[in-house]
Amino acid sequence: MKHSSFTSAVRGLATAGLLCGAVTLFAADACCEAAKPYVGRWALTLPGGGAGWLGVEPQAGGALKGSILWGGGSVVPAAETKVENGALVVVRKHNRKKDGKDVTFIETLTAKRDGDTLALTTRTVNDEGKEVGKADFSGKKIPDLPPRPDLSKLAFGAPVRLLNGNDLAGWKVMNEKAPNCWSMADGMLSNRVKGPDGKNRHGTNIRTVAEFEDFNLKTEVRVPKGGNSGIYLRGIYEVQVAETHGRNVDSHNMGALYSRITPAVAAERPAGEWQTLDITLVDRHLTVILNGTPIIDNQPVLGCTGGAMTSDEFKPGPIYLQGDHTDVDYRNMVVTPIKK
Repeated sequence: MKHSSFTSAVRGLATAGLLCGAVTLFAADACCEAAKPYVGRWALTLPGGGAGWLGVEPQAGGALKGSILWGGGSVVPAAETKVENGALVVVRKHNRKKDGKDVTFIETLTAKRDGDTLALTTRTVNDEGKEVGKADFSGKKIPDLPPRPDLSKLAFGAPVRLLNGNDLAGWKVMNEKAPNCWSMADGMLSNRVKGPDGKNRHGTNIRTVAEFEDFNLKTEVRVPKGGNSGIYLRGIYEVQVAETHGRNVDSHNMGALYSRITPAVAAERPAGEWQTLDITLVDRHLTVILNGTPIIDNQPVLGCTGGAMTSDEFKPGPIYLQGDHTDVDYRNMVVTPIKK
C-alpha cells in the first residue's frame, strides 16, 4: 500500500513537472512572439533632434537584452528591457548631481511599432519618484547589414585633399557660439584649446563643407599627453583619436570605433609622435589601419556613435573633427571616394 502511494506521488510530481515545463515554454514562446516586432536595431531621433540608437536582442527563456546610445557618450546596456501590453519598455538609469550628491534618475522609454517606425515616449523620475521629464520622439528600423564587402574589388574615384595647408577653406565650424580654436599653417591643421587667460576653452568641432558616402580616408595625427579628439566619418561614426599608448585594447582607445569596435591589437605611438590612420568605410563595414597595423578588419558597424550629427546611416555626410576636448594636430588628410 505504501509502495503504491509513493509511486502515485512520483507520477504526480513528474506530471506536474511536465506541465510546469510546458507552461514555461509556452510563456517564453508567447514572450518571444510579442517581442519579435521590436528585435533589431533602431535609429533614434531624440527629443531636441539629437542622434540616438537602440538595440534589442532576444535571450534564452524569452528575455530581452537592450542597449542604448543617448546622444553623446557610449553605447550602454539598458537596466531592463521587456514587452508589456504590446509595447516595448526600456529602462535606463543614470546619475545626476543634486545638492552636491549623486542621485539615480530612472528613465523609462515606451515604444509602439508602426511598420518600420517607432513612436516613443521618455519619462524620467527622480529618487523620490517625482516626474522630472517627459517627451515624445521617434525611431526607425535599421535595415540588416549587407554582406561583408570584398575590399580587393573596390573601385575608387579621384582623391580629394581636405587640407590646403594655408587656411580653413573647405571647412566650417559646427557651433558658432563656441570658441574656434582651429587654425591652418605650414600644411598642418591645429586645434589649440588654451585661451588668453591660460584656461582651456571648450572649443567648436569643425566639418568639411563637402559630403561623402563610402570612401577611404588617410591622414596623419598628433596628440599630446592626455590628448583626445575624434574623426567622424560622414558625421555619424567616430574613429577615436586619443593618447592611449601602453594601454590594453579598448573600444575607447586610439583607432577604435568609439564604444562599438575594439581594436584587435594596440598599435598606438607615444604622445607627441605623428601617427598614421588609413580608414575605409564601405557598406557599413569599417577597416582601420593604424601606423601600418590593421586593427579593425572589415568589421560591421551596428549604428551611429556618440556625438553623431544624425542617426541616419544612409545619406552622405561630412568629415568632422572633434575640437572640444584638447589640443590636436592633423596633416595630409585625403579622402578617396568609392565608386558604387
